[in-house]
Amino acid sequence: QVQLVESGGGLVQAGGSLRLSCAASGIIFSINAMGWYRQAPGKQRELVARITSGGSTNYTDSVKGRFTISRDNTRNTVYLQMNSLKPEDTAVYYCMTIWGGKRYWGQGTQVTVSS
Repeated sequence: QVQLVESGGGLVQAGGSLRLSCAASGIIFSINAMGWYRQAPGKQRELVARITSGGSTNYTDSVKGRFTISRDNTRNTVYLQMNSLKPEDTAVYYCMTIWGGKRYWGQGTQVTVSS
């Protein structure tokens, strides 16, 4: 079955960095687009960044220039490098992919940025 397992979250001061990882199994990773989403308390889940199978990327405006999404097809893993973190980046971060017409989500990893 499809599994997505995130790691790398934590508590960091404003201006700091974190790198999130999402390891995928049960899919042909190299042909799948992957996305990072986040959900802050009381807010809707939003797309943060997406990467296609060919490596094309797109970002929500609030993270452009600070976050970088990348993938390693040899490790079936997608990464989110987060620099210059702000308190408003505090959220649970999820990775997501679509396989067989169905969306799959990881369990999420908490990112907390203190001011």
